[in-house]
Amino acid sequence: MNEQRYSNLKLGERGAIISILAYILLSALKLSVGYISDSEALKADGLNNTTDILASLSVLIGLRLSQKPADDDHLYGHWKSEMVASMVASFIIIVVGFQVLTSAFTSVFEGAAEAPDLIAAWTGLFSAAIMYFVYRYNRNLARKIKSHSVMAAAKDNLSDSWVSIGTAVGIIGSQFGLPWLDPVTAFIVGALILKTGWDIFREASHQLTDGFDVDLIKEYNETICNIPGVKGIKDLKARSYGNNIVVDCVITVTPTLDISTAHDISTRVEEKLMEEYDIYDVHVHVEPD
Repeated sequence: MNEQRYSNLKLGERGAIISILAYILLSALKLSVGYISDSEALKADGLNNTTDILASLSVLIGLRLSQKPADDDHLYGHWKSEMVASMVASFIIIVVGFQVLTSAFTSVFEGAAEAPDLIAAWTGLFSAAIMYFVYRYNRNLARKIKSHSVMAAAKDNLSDSWVSIGTAVGIIGSQFGLPWLDPVTAFIVGALILKTGWDIFREASHQLTDGFDVDLIKEYNETICNIPGVKGIKDLKARSYGNNIVVDCVITVTPTLDISTAHDISTRVEEKLMEEYDIYDVHVHVEPD
């Protein structure tokens, strides 16, 4: 099973690499066209994609570090490297979001002299289509290998697709005598960048501080209680190591049972949880009731 999980991490690298290549192409295209057409919104969108390159690189590095086996000072392995990488990516995205907001805010008050060239809008729509296909690929890959960081990258891809659509709308609107609509759209782009960074930060920090889905805990509790021989549950906790879930459980059994029978019950609990919920490891302690 461990080999399969490490193989999934390796497969996840493909999604990060595709994102990096797409962002390199689109950031160069948007920044070039943005300066030529004098579009603040398209330049902001291009700057957003340059940060996405760094964010995707962080995800790629995290996926590779997570594949390192356990060693003397990482006895549980390096699985959490993936979430640390997501945290770093969120910081990069948030910093640039503030930069885009500042630039857009200044442009609004300075006033725009004229509407940007319409080629900027077509560039935005083309970019939106590319990022939507990248999003679909990474979303399906993340579901297949059950990777939080690849799914975070997919969400960033989708956010970038919507941002590019918004950019195009703002540029097209500025063609109808509303040149201020372009920098206003850049302001909205900045806000969306900040939201994406915050969402990734919130999820990564939740996992790194051992936060866990309470609904899943309830499901585990119900499953364990339905296993023959289990009288009750004294304690049930779970945490994540990257994409791997580890469960610690204290169950109670009839006090007259011999050690062998009690051990068999704990084994059934472990096997049931690992099989039904694809849990990486389950630790069960048995106490008499």
